This record gives sequence, structure tokens and C-alpha cells, in this order.
Amino acid sequence: MSVVVQKFGGSSVADVPKLEAVAERVATTRATGLDVVVVISAMGKTTDELLALAHQIDESPPRRELDMLVTTGERISMALLSMAIQKRGCDAISFTGSQSGIITNDRHFDARIIEVRPWRLEDELARGRVVIVAGYQGMSYRREITTLGRGGSDTTAIALAAALGAERAEIYSDVDGVYSADPRVVPDARHLPELTYAQMQEMAEAGAKVLNSTAVEFARRSRIAIHARATFKPGRETVVHEDAAYDATPAVVGRKDLARLDVAASELPAALAEIEALGLSVRESTVDPDRARLWIARGVDWAAARAALGARGALEDGLGAVSVVAPQLAGRPRVMAEAMAALASAGATPRQVSTAPLRWSALVPEAAVDDAVRALHDALAPSA
Repeated sequence: MSVVVQKFGGSSVADVPKLEAVAERVATTRATGLDVVVVISAMGKTTDELLALAHQIDESPPRRELDMLVTTGERISMALLSMAIQKRGCDAISFTGSQSGIITNDRHFDARIIEVRPWRLEDELARGRVVIVAGYQGMSYRREITTLGRGGSDTTAIALAAALGAERAEIYSDVDGVYSADPRVVPDARHLPELTYAQMQEMAEAGAKVLNSTAVEFARRSRIAIHARATFKPGRETVVHEDAAYDATPAVVGRKDLARLDVAASELPAALAEIEALGLSVRESTVDPDRARLWIARGVDWAAARAALGARGALEDGLGAVSVVAPQLAGRPRVMAEAMAALASAGATPRQVSTAPLRWSALVPEAAVDDAVRALHDALAPSA
């Protein structure tokens, strides 16, 4: 029997009526004869609320204890969903990430999946049950509870789909797929019916929140089609797959979580070691013989990290980035020129720019990101 993996984000299960509606959708899918694995996030803003509690205790809480704390959110939603599905006469069982065989490295709060052992899930599917898995979490090879970082439930879903040889992965959220810009920022953004893995991964790396970059990479390696859909607004979707039709429409993506570290080139190895030890990531970099400039994504322990990095070099906080993602962008210099002109018109003079074959990015003040996204979209999307 074919397997389908369905992932539901926190907005899809924010309260009991929404959770009941999700249970109805899952039971309907199971009635079509498919084996169903459901990956579920914590309800609504539960994770944010738990993090806020932790920060009331300690401005820089221990990452291991954060993992122990926030993983309770998914356990609540998975158990409630299992109850709701069983109430509909459909047999179901819920598992944590560790019970599902998701093995990670030993890094807390942004662990990476290194192996999936889905044998217990396969046993339950063979018994005809719907299997519900807590997203965003796993167990390290040292048997520690770990979490997978922002968008980790997407990664859980695609990793399980790959391990189970699933027919497809369906990612449900409050939007009906991927758009040429965030429709909450650009109301007339264009819906994109399909994207290649490469395009979607660039958008995710640039900050698009519909799909997680690591999840897209799992899908690309395993050739699993991703269907991004709205939970409560059936109809349109975006399908991410290798053979997506060519579409030159530029997508514009913004993010508001960056800082820039300027260090002497001789200090770069030590600075990079410090960044990794702090659990942070470098999003872009420019290195010349004398200086290195690193775009750093601010993490959960940013207050402590800011002090440590400030001692390494000149640290500029309160930054964001806007990116243009389009096929063959490197061969279309006109698009980059138009992007610079659009930013200038919006008063968002870039601090720094970065180019790649599919993506052009500009570092701008965080407060200017939304205006910059709108200006870029107005200038570039109509010309596609």
C-alpha cells in the first residue's frame, strides 16, 4: 500500500476545533486506502510561550533544558490528534521523535538528522493504523532529546517520507503554497504552482517560511514531491519537484534576523569557531586579504552571543536581508541593476550585497525589510 506523509503546522492545530478538522481530513485520506503518517507541530504559539517562560527564568537558558521543555508542545498535539482520529473510528497511535527512530547529532536546539530507523512506524502501518509523529524533535546518538531548529517539523516529515518510501509529502499551513513574495507583505504576490528543488531551497535559505531548507534538501536527494497546501482552504497548491516547468518569475524574500560581524582576516578562523560554538550560522560572507564580513543569523541565545562576538570584531545588529530568487539569475545582470535601483527608491541602501546563480541578496536595516520587499516586487515581478 502507498504511504503519504501529511505535516500540519501550529496554525493548523491552534485550537480544538481546528484539530478536529485536521483529524477529519486525516481520516478521509486513510479511507482512500493510503497508509498515512502525520507529522504535527505544537498547537498555535505553544513553542513561543514555552520559550518565553524559559527566558523569564534565564536570559540565556541551557540549550539541553530548552529541548526538554519545548518538545512537550508536540507531545500535547500528537496525543490530542490521535484521540480525535480514534473518535472517528480510525485506529491511530502517536509517537515522539525518539520513538519514531529519528536519530540526530548531539547538538541541542538545532540538531541535524543523521539516520531514520522507521521500523516501529512500519509495524504500526502494517496493522492498519494512522501513525502520528511529533515533529521538530529526535534523539541523539547519546540518547538525549534534541530539536531540529526552525521549520524542523518540515524536516521530520520529509525525512520520514524518504525513509518510508512515501508516494509524496503534503505540507499544510495557513497559506495555499508558495508565492512570489510573502502575501502578508505584498498582497498582490503571484501564486507559484510549481518550483524546482533548487529554487525552493534558495527561497528557504533566503528566509521564506513556507518550507524549511533542510527539508527541501531531503526531498531533493530522495526525489520526493512536496505538496504545499493550505489546511482550511483547499484548491491551489505548490508542488516542489525536479521536473517543474521553467518559470522566470522572480521571487522576493525578506528576513529580519541578521547581524554582521566585521573581523580582520587573520581572526576569521577563531571567529568562525566561536560562531559554531554559540550555535549560530553564517548566511553569507565576503572575505578579502584584510577583512571578512559575515552575515550571522541571530539565535535564541543572542544576548550572550552578541557580547561574545562583539569582542571579536565590529558587530552591527538590527539587520535583515532581501533576496531575489530566479532561474539563471547570474546570466541576467539587468535584474540585479533593477533591484539596486528599486532599493534606492525605497530608501533601503544596502550595507552589502551577495550574488549566486539563483539568488541576489542585499543586507539592509531590519526596519526597512518590508518596504524593500515591496519595492523589489513592484519592480521585478511585473517584468517576468
